[in-house]
Amino acid sequence: MPIPASTPEDTQLAPGWQRRHVLKAGALAVGAGLLGRFANAAGSSGISPGDYLQMDAWDMANAVQKGEISPENLLSAAMARCDAVNPKVNAVNMRHDEYATALLKARRASGAPATGTLAGVPILIKDLNTYLEGTSTSNGCRLYKNAPPAPHTSTLITRYQAAGAVPFGKTTCPEFGLTTTTESLLWGQTRNPWNLAKSAGGSSGGAASAVAAGIVPVAHATDGGGSIRIPASYCGLVGLKPTRYRTPSGPGKYEGWFGASVANVVSRNVRDMALFMDAGQGHEAGSPYWAKPLVRPYVEELRTAPGRLRVGLVRDSLTGSPLDPAVAKVLDDTAKRLAALGHNVEEVRLNVDPRQLFGAHGSVIGDALLTMVHDREQVLGRAATADDYERITQVVLDRAQKVTGEGLYRARQSFETIGGYMEQQFDTYDVILSPVTANLTPDLGLLSLNQPWDSYAHNAMGSAAFTVLANVSGQPAISLPVGMSDSGLPIGMMFTGPLGGEDVLLRLSAQIEQDRPFARLPVL
Repeated sequence: MPIPASTPEDTQLAPGWQRRHVLKAGALAVGAGLLGRFANAAGSSGISPGDYLQMDAWDMANAVQKGEISPENLLSAAMARCDAVNPKVNAVNMRHDEYATALLKARRASGAPATGTLAGVPILIKDLNTYLEGTSTSNGCRLYKNAPPAPHTSTLITRYQAAGAVPFGKTTCPEFGLTTTTESLLWGQTRNPWNLAKSAGGSSGGAASAVAAGIVPVAHATDGGGSIRIPASYCGLVGLKPTRYRTPSGPGKYEGWFGASVANVVSRNVRDMALFMDAGQGHEAGSPYWAKPLVRPYVEELRTAPGRLRVGLVRDSLTGSPLDPAVAKVLDDTAKRLAALGHNVEEVRLNVDPRQLFGAHGSVIGDALLTMVHDREQVLGRAATADDYERITQVVLDRAQKVTGEGLYRARQSFETIGGYMEQQFDTYDVILSPVTANLTPDLGLLSLNQPWDSYAHNAMGSAAFTVLANVSGQPAISLPVGMSDSGLPIGMMFTGPLGGEDVLLRLSAQIEQDRPFARLPVL
């Protein structure tokens, strides 16, 4: 579906939002004149650094569709921004400039107009179980350091490219995505643009750091236990974990962690999230799994008020971690804002056994990791050693060796039991509100995988306090950047909906963003 090209259309899509123009008022032009003016003012990229940072993905695609700027201009600006700030944040671990430029050259040669909904938008791909043909994927682990180039591109990335997006690199993740920070012995520490001494979250911390640092407006991300929502919360972004099987995981492998792990993006605003959801969602050929089909595109949901919603407010974490006072304050403020917007908010306590939840989740992750390692060992022709892993990874693998077939089957049954219980909650509530994490953004090093198990498990309790439930149950959940601590750290709140309820979440998210626009990017 083409993106509305004019300011009135944008206003209709998101009432009350202020259009962020590519150029300053009074300076609009089109075609070669515009590009020439940009080139004279901004050098080879054709877009000044300030103009580039003002644009979201919607703006970029809109401008490319109208011929105001070219995909090559956007790619040059993204590369320049990456060159300028990535040394500070270490969010991008691989650059695929040649792939991107060849992709654009092929598109030019085809003569097809740039009409896709993501026309020319530069993006980055998470370096975990996601593939770009001809490039390597390391999974954040030294065991995969010299992995051969992929023979194919992942289905989700293919869909983004078909809509016009331009991938030009990969973002960091912790080893196998196993922790809620993005630090690894292979790639080092990824830093939070709001405070370079703090974690960007994990496991999609590289994606979140890159978006918050202004390298790209949107970045691909995955979520198996909070790995989209936690980095989004820590970096002041929008992060949506879709309904299980809403987005594709193939080709060839059609689910991650029994459906607990799903893929999407992190973005700076709600409309970009809807844009990428429309481009990426839908059943994948060959997959035995699918989510409830859409009634209409997600971008159209933003035109509709959410109505008066029944909101269940959850305060208690499943790990027993107390809320940081700043997190508790933002939760209370969010509940008051929802009530002021006309929603009915009441507190609810979820009757979920944390031992069953985390036990089942851990068994599935461990067996999935063990399978990956065995596959890699066959390729290498040798057994992996302790030098190939970080310390916590080794513990996970050792425990996975003890999981029986019956244990794994019971873990899958627990997924279904918990999923059924959670779906019952939406007979009473339209949306469940909770914190994303119990704690503020932690210092770098606190959640590293290269430490003793006891200290790691203790430190991770707060960050994993709320998010894992939606992965096991399958419901969609979104983190919105609705608050800040007194020390200037972003604080996200999480809204969980029923299976297939991304439309409800996006309508509510658009209303919340309109009521109080989200914070701008940090200064780097």
